[in-house]
Amino acid sequence: MKKVVVFLSVMFMTISYGQEIKQVPQITVSGEGKIKVIPDQATISATVETKGNNAKEVKQKNDEQIDAVLKLIKKMNLAPADYRTQRVALNPQYDYEKKKTTYNATQTIEIIVRDLNKYDELMEGLVSQGINRIDNVVFQSSKLAQYESEARKLAMKEAKHKAEDYVSVLGQKIGRAMTISDNTQSYTPQPVYARMKTMAMESDSAQRETLAVGEITITANVSVNFILE
Repeated sequence: MKKVVVFLSVMFMTISYGQEIKQVPQITVSGEGKIKVIPDQATISATVETKGNNAKEVKQKNDEQIDAVLKLIKKMNLAPADYRTQRVALNPQYDYEKKKTTYNATQTIEIIVRDLNKYDELMEGLVSQGINRIDNVVFQSSKLAQYESEARKLAMKEAKHKAEDYVSVLGQKIGRAMTISDNTQSYTPQPVYARMKTMAMESDSAQRETLAVGEITITANVSVNFILE
């Protein structure tokens, strides 16, 4: 019985090694799709920073300025969902040379401006009501999901076109896709640091332009493995 088992095992191994491994002709290519759009909204990160010798007074003054800022935002009819307190801090700062402790209070508000026509008015109002630090301004598109979808389709078309270019000189055609890998990096809008002119630098009658939104690029990258026919 043992001899029969050994014989069958050797026979199956011989057949296995004797079989030719069938290879499927394939080609792997990458594709990129880019959509350039003009942003239609902005996210502003603005901070009120207050300093002084008394912690309670510093915090109270900071709260008063923030209260004025929030009233301005509401007056401009921004939706409640479009602004929020992002960060609150009250920190002691000890001066070893003077051997004295001072306090620094900060509150940061994040504001989404969905109508860029309100941008300049809002910026001026923020500064006049106590905002003394604009951390950054990020320009975005409200149709991001739609543009990302378009970029993905362009990336796939480029990958297919590239594969067809490669195999056309060989007299072959590409078949169905075996695998598709999405290599797209998560889209992160880059901050644009705003330059705000003071009222003293401008005459009341002068028309000021403090906003140049430019374009943002939404990119998709794919890697596709096609069967060759």
